[in-house]
Amino acid sequence: MSQTITQLCLAKDIDHIVISPGSRNAPLIIGFTSNPSFKNFSIVDERCAAFFALGMAQQLQKPVALVCTSGSALLNYYPAIAEAYYSDVPLVVLSADRPEKLLEIGDGQTIKQENVYANHILYSANLTEGEAHQVENETLINIALNTAIELSGPVHINIPFSEPLYQTVNDLQIRPQHVPARHREIIPFEKLSKKLHSYAEIWNASRRKIVLVGTLKPNSIETEFIKILSADESVLVLTETTSNLHHGNFIPSIDQLIAPLDAEGFVLLKPEIVLTFGGMVVSKKIKAFLRTHAPKNHWHVDEKKAYDTYFSLSEHFKISPNEFLGAFLPQTKSVSSDYQAYWLKLKQHRLAQHNTYFETIPFSDFQVFYHLIQSFPARINLQLSNSTAIRYSQLFDLDKETHVFCNRGTSGIDGSTSTAIGASYISKRQTVFVTGDLSFFYDSNALWNNYIPNSFRVIVFNNKGGGIFRILPDAKKVEEFETFFETKHELTAAHLCRMFDFEYTEASSEELLKEALRGFYDASERPKLLEIFTPSEINDTVLMDYFKAIL
Repeated sequence: MSQTITQLCLAKDIDHIVISPGSRNAPLIIGFTSNPSFKNFSIVDERCAAFFALGMAQQLQKPVALVCTSGSALLNYYPAIAEAYYSDVPLVVLSADRPEKLLEIGDGQTIKQENVYANHILYSANLTEGEAHQVENETLINIALNTAIELSGPVHINIPFSEPLYQTVNDLQIRPQHVPARHREIIPFEKLSKKLHSYAEIWNASRRKIVLVGTLKPNSIETEFIKILSADESVLVLTETTSNLHHGNFIPSIDQLIAPLDAEGFVLLKPEIVLTFGGMVVSKKIKAFLRTHAPKNHWHVDEKKAYDTYFSLSEHFKISPNEFLGAFLPQTKSVSSDYQAYWLKLKQHRLAQHNTYFETIPFSDFQVFYHLIQSFPARINLQLSNSTAIRYSQLFDLDKETHVFCNRGTSGIDGSTSTAIGASYISKRQTVFVTGDLSFFYDSNALWNNYIPNSFRVIVFNNKGGGIFRILPDAKKVEEFETFFETKHELTAAHLCRMFDFEYTEASSEELLKEALRGFYDASERPKLLEIFTPSEINDTVLMDYFKAIL
């Protein structure tokens, strides 16, 4: 079976293989590592291995395979599998298993592995040992690998191996049938235009429309469509850092615009139509607004799925955003309206207040992020962890040449560092990873990795706990808040950097930060980490006062 799997992976251009050590998976390890066509990576910690593979697949935009032994090993993949499921990242899990006769009899390193990812997987294949099952196994493997390619998500192939596990042969004994993956059929332009005609009429009759863009790969939307949307007076385009979409007439900082609004302001903003595309949206405030001020129509464009995030979903167009916009926009017309102009004028006011605010605030998370944004080199890949890093980033307009990534499928803090390292290994751009202290320490085994480029840069906000919890309503009033919510600690990254051979720098004031950033991104013989210590007692106050100051 190992030969069948390796040969079918090669045939489908799945050549990046992340392997965690084990014995039961020895046939797979030998099969992949003995073939020079595969690029093999050894990551001991399976949770880190899976997120490392996720980061590589994110950049490669093709499946990466994971190989593990039996037992709890594959359970450690689960957080990354869930992230891949919700973020549409193709991963192929190849888990070794005991033969059926050794299952559930008390044998070591054995769990129920069949369908173990049932709720967060696109396809599960459980193979059967023996030549008599070769055709059936080939069919299951072809379906699984093709599903990962065609639907861009995680699949699982569970493979039982009987001992002996380490024997090899000198030539190929199996030449499996390769069933090529099928590309999705593109709907003819004329047919698509006709289908969208009635929706275009509704669009043209509306004077207040919001286009809300979630997580997108860089350069996803064609320039001509961006220009058309930006020129329509009745359309307000709201984006986020992870949208990777830029125009002067777009609103890139949603919370900056709407957080200070009163009831009258929300009424003025309420749209008749909301058009959405892209993945998960970060802003809680826009979700709350659209749930309480529901549009007449919410249309979502996505080839796979549509979530009723705002409780008003009325249409799901199962096509790509570019296909939709290419057929839809020529049928629309710019409607006379002051909707866009009003909110763009308010955007400029907010930006002026935003810049004034930073002249008065003390050293804090917010001030640090202000300086970081200005320090980033051109054309970097910016990887952000969840909680503090991703939420502060939403309040700034990043350079359009900066490509932004974050694990927003499940929005967990686990695996952010491993994902960033996997992405940095593949990308030709320099990768800068910004993270909070809890997320960084949680995934500290990510640094136990032999594939970290010397150009990789890590910036850790260390406010000695989960500072994000301090801004939640009434959270600080809860008894034992610091112990069980904020999780106060006295840890630093200095010892980890010594152990894993990172160049370490720290800063605890504005002056020291500016000094530390000089040359931080320059070429070096080792990866670098900058740890910035900020005062947890005032970080939340500075952020909350910001929304009052930009009125």
